[in-house]
Amino acid sequence: MAGLIVSSLAFALMQTLVIPALPVLQQDLHTSTQWITWTVTIYLLTGSVATPIIGRMGDQYGKVKMMLVALISFFLGSIGCLVSWNVGSLIVFRGIQGVGAAVFPLAYAIIRDEFPEDKWSVTMGTVSSTLGVGGGLGIVTAGLVIDNLSWRWLFVVSALIGLVALILVWRFIPESPVRVPARPDIVGAVLLSGGLIALLVALTEGEPEGWTSSFVVALFAAAAMLLVAWAFAETKVPQPMVDMRMLTRRPVLFTNLTALLSGFSLYATWVLLPSFYQFPRSLPPQLQQYASYGFGTTVLVAGLWILPCSAAIVVAGPVGGILGRRMGPRIPLAIGMLLFAVGAAGIALWHTTALAVSMSFMVCGVGIGFAFASMPRLIVGAVAPSETGVATGMNNVIRTVGGVIGAEIAAVLLAANVNPGTSIPTVDGFVMSFWLSAAGAALGVVTALMVSGGGRRWRLVTTTAPKREVGTAVATETA
Repeated sequence: MAGLIVSSLAFALMQTLVIPALPVLQQDLHTSTQWITWTVTIYLLTGSVATPIIGRMGDQYGKVKMMLVALISFFLGSIGCLVSWNVGSLIVFRGIQGVGAAVFPLAYAIIRDEFPEDKWSVTMGTVSSTLGVGGGLGIVTAGLVIDNLSWRWLFVVSALIGLVALILVWRFIPESPVRVPARPDIVGAVLLSGGLIALLVALTEGEPEGWTSSFVVALFAAAAMLLVAWAFAETKVPQPMVDMRMLTRRPVLFTNLTALLSGFSLYATWVLLPSFYQFPRSLPPQLQQYASYGFGTTVLVAGLWILPCSAAIVVAGPVGGILGRRMGPRIPLAIGMLLFAVGAAGIALWHTTALAVSMSFMVCGVGIGFAFASMPRLIVGAVAPSETGVATGMNNVIRTVGGVIGAEIAAVLLAANVNPGTSIPTVDGFVMSFWLSAAGAALGVVTALMVSGGGRRWRLVTTTAPKREVGTAVATETA
């Protein structure tokens, strides 16, 4: 369990650790804002592409083996970032580091294989909670490092955590006998990778390039064509990377829709709060007249105000797992989305004091913990053991896509609501984004309640073979 938690925390921490350092990185590496932003975008891109592919390879060749591959990539990427000599090299090494995103679906699959079924919900909830811990802790850690050390120490931190995770996984996690014999689906992997890359680049470049620019429109068109071609190709091969019938099962379909909405709602709020806390400290004196909101904090203090949300996620993740074990994971998922909607609405209504925003976001944290703990458990319960890695990987990808959409819409709302004659956003843009986040979470309550209907309950039947055990998945229909 320690190995799985540290592995997940390594990737989650680096999602936000670099963001507060972007201005410093831009200055030290003598580059533009657009290029330095790619150090964040590429991490997201490679993580999204690697997650379903490595998850599927874990189902085929061994989950621990592929987790070691993902962690080695993360560790080497961290070392490369540490010694980067220009923005181009930093972007390349951040891409290598982003492959570590595959630890999440592999962790859920390992839990299914190695833990008793009555422990699945709690352990998956604990691993899921690292996403929130990494987010809040990353901002605080970045503030401490930026204020006192070089930005290169950010990657010393990530390299050390990655190394510890590698040792724990290699030493303590046994390889699972559950495998699916299949040929590599090269066509499916290429089409899915191309579609995801085109979609995510279009979403992240839409604001700076213009949503109607020929470049962005071409990317969206390419994404649509590639993803449609991928879905069609997966129905024509005998051993697809992703079984499309699996994605259309009701529990999987509506859990993935809820994941999309949860990512959208979370990032439409989360990406704005550090800036909201720091505003108007970053404004020059002659523009202070436009500062009608915000609390003027430093990066470190902003992170400290956000930490209660992370603490709530740490507690709520395992608690949501316990509730899921007792009443089924669908109810905690719906409760989590409802709590997030209430918390986001609270930020929209009571944003005049730092404490009120922090407490409202803490309510969001409880909701995040419940929701993120429930989704992998629902997916795992609806698919065969040999599909766990790829199924949970697709769930993570869909949540990531939702997060990118939420973050970009938040940026559009800020850009559309500025003080006359300036590029300084008004408070209306922030409030509209918080309300939109609440609306997305409320819709997520509906999709969560629709995660029901008949399903398969899978049990593992083992037969003895010379020097090893072979696992076979057997399904029985349940009401």
